[in-house]
Amino acid sequence: MKKTTFNFFLITFIVVIPSFGQSSSFLTNNRLIFGNLKERTASIGVGDIDNDGDIDVIVANGRHWPGQNRIFINNGSGRFTVSKKLGEEKTTSYSTELADLDNDGDLDIVVGNDMAPNAIFINDGQGNFAKTGDFGRLYSSTRNIVVTDIDKDGDTDILITNRGQENEICLNDGKGNFSNSIGFGTKDDSTIDVEVADMNNDGHNDLILANRDQQQNYIYLNDGQLNFNKKIPYGTGTDNTRSVAVIDINRDGFLDIITANIGEANKIYFGDKDYTFSNSIVFDDSDSNSFAVSTGDLNLDGLEDIIIGNNRQPNTIFINKNNGFEWETIPLSKKEFSTYDILVSDLTGDGRLDIIESNSDELNLYYRNRINQNKN
Repeated sequence: MKKTTFNFFLITFIVVIPSFGQSSSFLTNNRLIFGNLKERTASIGVGDIDNDGDIDVIVANGRHWPGQNRIFINNGSGRFTVSKKLGEEKTTSYSTELADLDNDGDLDIVVGNDMAPNAIFINDGQGNFAKTGDFGRLYSSTRNIVVTDIDKDGDTDILITNRGQENEICLNDGKGNFSNSIGFGTKDDSTIDVEVADMNNDGHNDLILANRDQQQNYIYLNDGQLNFNKKIPYGTGTDNTRSVAVIDINRDGFLDIITANIGEANKIYFGDKDYTFSNSIVFDDSDSNSFAVSTGDLNLDGLEDIIIGNNRQPNTIFINKNNGFEWETIPLSKKEFSTYDILVSDLTGDGRLDIIESNSDELNLYYRNRINQNKN
């Protein structure tokens, strides 16, 4: 039998924050991983599935090839010492999210699959899951799913991006059933990612699309009745955008859009009272093959930082130095993985955001965030 080995490695960097007298460092090693298999991982979801107060992890594997999705249970200290399968089937999974779909107080799991039925797994309250059905059109080219209460009726709905096909909103009936769905975007959109936010401050949830294949990126405005007929373009019109994040990064009261692009600069498009999103800056001019973007206050200075996951290039942290207008660039590591998703969550329960990598054909791991007091 072939023996799998994983060599110990340590990655550390320090960012000094003079005003707080702190330094931030990120560390990973051979214990901060989710299993020892190198699978075709495209997405990781996080949440407390067993209601014990810590964050557990769901790994979606496969992409275009059937793979086994997995659950990793946190032992309370950020070590994932118990794992189990999510379902018995192997599927072509691209995305997974956690949400309370049936309003019973625990987190359920949704999985988006490429050219296979998307699946719903209902939690029994103890972190055990039963597959109860599917959602969306069968055999679509699903690339991402987002869970949110888009119609503001008190339950969680599911959005699906289907590359090269019409995207979908699957509405929850309040009991975790999703038979009612509507489309958004156009039928030939190469949509990889979507975010949901009220971009024009009218009280309705809008859709912010990330399109590949040099297609125009759009914001689809909600009229309050889930009609998305009005749209606002953003970007150059010929971008290869794979992921977006939406946040008021310059703290002016208007939401901004952060893009992760393939083979071109990554940008921030600033919102303002005119809602044109024409004012932008480049925060990453490396022209890297960026597949994922996440945001979070990594160094506890009150400013949102940016984390970029790249394909076969080092992943990178961008420290916010001046309300989104100045950035300090720090490599997360020297490893050149195919990172399909990157996210932040407090896995160790110490109040600091850790960084989680979803790596295809490589180990999935996380970087523990340490913030140390300087002795100056």
